[in-house]
Amino acid sequence: MSVPYWRLSGFYFFYFATLGGFLPYWSLYLKSLGFNPGEIGELSAFLVGTKIIAPNIWGWIADYTGKSLRIIRIACFLSACLFAAFLWVRGYFWFAAITVAFSFFWNAALPQFEAATLFHLKSERHRYSEIRLWGSVGFIATVVFMGWLLDSLTIEILPQVITVLLIVLWFTALITPEAKASLGERGTVRISRLLMKPEIIAFFTVYLLIQLAHGPYYVFFSIFLKGHGYSSTMTGLLWSLGVLAEIILFLFMRKILARFSLRKILLTSIVLSIVRWNMIAYFPNQISLLIAAQVLHAATFGATHVAAIHLVDHYFGHQHQGKGQALYSSMSFGLGGMLGSLYSGYLWESWGPERVYALAAVSCAVALIIAYIWVGRDHAQKAIAQN
Repeated sequence: MSVPYWRLSGFYFFYFATLGGFLPYWSLYLKSLGFNPGEIGELSAFLVGTKIIAPNIWGWIADYTGKSLRIIRIACFLSACLFAAFLWVRGYFWFAAITVAFSFFWNAALPQFEAATLFHLKSERHRYSEIRLWGSVGFIATVVFMGWLLDSLTIEILPQVITVLLIVLWFTALITPEAKASLGERGTVRISRLLMKPEIIAFFTVYLLIQLAHGPYYVFFSIFLKGHGYSSTMTGLLWSLGVLAEIILFLFMRKILARFSLRKILLTSIVLSIVRWNMIAYFPNQISLLIAAQVLHAATFGATHVAAIHLVDHYFGHQHQGKGQALYSSMSFGLGGMLGSLYSGYLWESWGPERVYALAAVSCAVALIIAYIWVGRDHAQKAIAQN
């Protein structure tokens, strides 16, 4: 069966379009409702914290049944239904409860779609970045649109926009065909044996630290920019610039993978992450340096994520692909994102933004040491672009 390029790309487009409405502006929406930084950090932690559990549950079910797309469709439908409750409820308790319920299903969809995409690509895995880049396009489209919209209207419109995007995402999932590994591709290695390997333990630790560093960026960057006098439109443009740089990277990713090993890509990206968080920490009023820091998003997220997807594919193979992608999501975006949201929320006012972002750079420095010692020394994954 040929690769359903546009249907796969369409799902990524609308998934990240939804995230583009949510990620840069949700903390501003929560602030407008009167939540303090600690509560905003906690609610953000609840949102990503379910990634520790939810993707693994759905990953085991998907690998056992071979029905990844059915799980994705159910998850998208329930996500839309539950998020719609934000249109009516108020108060910390209800926001926390709905956030946990919504995110339990929302966080189940993407790891399984990553696995489904790789199953569709089969021997053309180097094309992953060409499909995934449409997610970045969707993110930019929504971020720019919402920035313009919020300069004209109040932020209370945000839940309505996100609800509509979630409904469209569900329809996109309905038209995407199922794909799974053939019986001949299935192996016999138990996942418990894989998880005991030092390199895989180091891999998950590195990505936990990378996402821990992203915590203050995802939760407080818009608030940070507003505190320094940037408009909603400029905030949206700066967010979009980072993702535009990511798109450009994805366009050249096939050539990069052909020339450099995943280890070199990962190590270089972590070094640039340290540079980026220090630039945001110490030069927020220097627009040229802030622009440069956003361009580095291509490395701190784009390159590290592509390297992770290919490393998980290499480590876990077809038999455990769903579980492997779920574990990657859980340990990095889940546990790492939750801890990053919590520490940035609790320290934002007492330490100040400068020290919080500097601590993010320290987290990446620790990740660099671990990655240099353990990750990617098995060079079997070097020839990805040639397979």
